[in-house]
Amino acid sequence: MITIVDYGMGNLGSIYNMFKKIDVESVITNDLDTIKKASKLLLPGVGAFDAAMMRINSSDLRNILDFKVLQEHVPILGICLGMQLLTCSSEEGEVPGLGWIPAAAKRFPLNPGLRVPHMGWNMVTSTRESPLTKELSDQARFYFVHTYYIEVEKEENSILRATHGIKFDAAIQHNNIYGVQFHPEKSHKFGMQLLANFARL
Repeated sequence: MITIVDYGMGNLGSIYNMFKKIDVESVITNDLDTIKKASKLLLPGVGAFDAAMMRINSSDLRNILDFKVLQEHVPILGICLGMQLLTCSSEEGEVPGLGWIPAAAKRFPLNPGLRVPHMGWNMVTSTRESPLTKELSDQARFYFVHTYYIEVEKEENSILRATHGIKFDAAIQHNNIYGVQFHPEKSHKFGMQLLANFARL
């Protein structure tokens, strides 16, 4: 069972429906006892970085997530803003992130002709092998909607890259911690493959 963490800022229904479509059992919850028992976690996110971190920090959820991920080594997947929260900081705000992966969220440069936010389908390229991206086609493309992008400090933490004016880390990993900037729940067969890979971890 995949536990989708409801902290009040996420595209929960479409993620749940995509898991249902690929016959993977999941549950959406904000119940701390249920999250404590989770064998896999998914951290969604739509909105502002500081607001999301303040919601997580304002309850016991932060301590539970730290324990599950860092002590029990439960697999976790952050999606979109949820991926950015896995990092140390964001140029969007001032509140520190979860700090589980040495990386930061930065704003796309305001270059003439570069549309921000980055919105729509984009190809990705693999930077290293990962169980999250197993069996993904070399022509894999995903649906993005974001104004801030991730830049990892260590090359080993990047697993997929994309280009929108600049190259950025589209998927990251550190041990049991995974993040994707795109929306797999909106990315048809490629998203299905990635979520199925996560379910098999």
